[in-house]
Amino acid sequence: MRWLLLKDLQILRRSPLQLTLLILYPVVIALLVGFAMTRDGEQTTVALYNAMPADSPLGFGGEEVDGDEIRDQLCDRVDCLSADSVEDATKMVESGEATAAVILPEDLGEKILSLASLNPQSPEVQVVVNGSNTVESEVTDDRIEAMLSEANLLLAKRLSEAANQYLDLILEGGEFSLFGQELEVLGLQKSEQILKRLENKVPAGTDREELQRAIRFAGLATDNLDLAGPLLTAITQPIKADKIEVGDEAPSLDTFAIGVTTIFALMFVTVLLVAGSLALEKEENAFTRLTAGLVTRLQILLAKVGLGTVVGFGVAVILLVGLGLFVGIEWGRAPLWLLAILFGAAAFSAGGAALGAAAREVRAATLAAVMICLPVALLSLVPDDAVGPAIETVISVVSAAFPFKPALDALTSGLEISGSSVWLNYLHLAVLAAAYSALARVALRRF
Repeated sequence: MRWLLLKDLQILRRSPLQLTLLILYPVVIALLVGFAMTRDGEQTTVALYNAMPADSPLGFGGEEVDGDEIRDQLCDRVDCLSADSVEDATKMVESGEATAAVILPEDLGEKILSLASLNPQSPEVQVVVNGSNTVESEVTDDRIEAMLSEANLLLAKRLSEAANQYLDLILEGGEFSLFGQELEVLGLQKSEQILKRLENKVPAGTDREELQRAIRFAGLATDNLDLAGPLLTAITQPIKADKIEVGDEAPSLDTFAIGVTTIFALMFVTVLLVAGSLALEKEENAFTRLTAGLVTRLQILLAKVGLGTVVGFGVAVILLVGLGLFVGIEWGRAPLWLLAILFGAAAFSAGGAALGAAAREVRAATLAAVMICLPVALLSLVPDDAVGPAIETVISVVSAAFPFKPALDALTSGLEISGSSVWLNYLHLAVLAAAYSALARVALRRF
């Protein structure tokens, strides 16, 4: 077996172009898939033009809202670029420098202030988007809505605080500024106290009954307005979410993308190499000469699986280490993800051996490897809630019978999540490697 493995390695060494294409092709596909999966994770770039005057007051009953605070709230979920004018912001969107533009009009501050007055107006901001890209347009719309929701929540909280101050003024009394003049507000509590003192001085009769009605109203208003403060606070955020996660812990998006990229490359390198190499033995009649008395079919099979495991393991480790230069990888967990790559390489190699033994021709084996591996791998990435129960069951069965999903789960668990599930994934891959090796051994009888 050692000499068989060295023979195959010598063949690869004598064909550097073929070896380079064999490695680069899967790596490029894997990187493209990984890039596509993480592209949405980037922040949307928004051009922001603020036309409000720099000294524009934004306050409600003493609660000041800083213009920079509003800008920070707007730009919390997106990457903001400053624009000098409406035209400048629009050009940024048209040129692709920004995916959208948000324009704060000159009268925005006045309309925000009017929300706390008796004549409230509706503040509006202008949003400019580029609708040429359907997917990007949808993502941009969602993020701008989230951005405006954050700003609205800030204003709603400040309005609630201002309303609470007005209620305190009505209840307890105090000084109130209106159009630059300080006005004294007596307050319901003091009004009730004054009316009670006057009650005994008013003779019995209609006037006294009217006074008692006024006292009862002041008392009821005082008691019930005490409940208005908590109610206004609740209105700003009526429903709060208590997040409870069920099911297995999912890896982060970065870890998942790293896992998909690495396993895609590992899958194509090992399956294409082993399937093509085994089919080549048949095409060149080397298989018949080797099994004439030198080695057995099982030894050839194990040598091909070993070849794919060694080459695939090396390529996957180099790719993962290269990715680690750009994204965070916990090197302390290296034994776990190295085992995941090793078991995955063995399972993919066994699958490639079964495919090559069944195809018996290099071209047929290569074409079958691409036509089978790519759809099944993409099928393994379909979310459970994206299809119905019947299709979900079919996808689960297919994913369990192919090494991509368990290899991906093993690698992401090794990179980030610890627990007993990682060992179950190793066992799953070992079972698949044994099953595909058995199928390949049966298929070799046709050679």
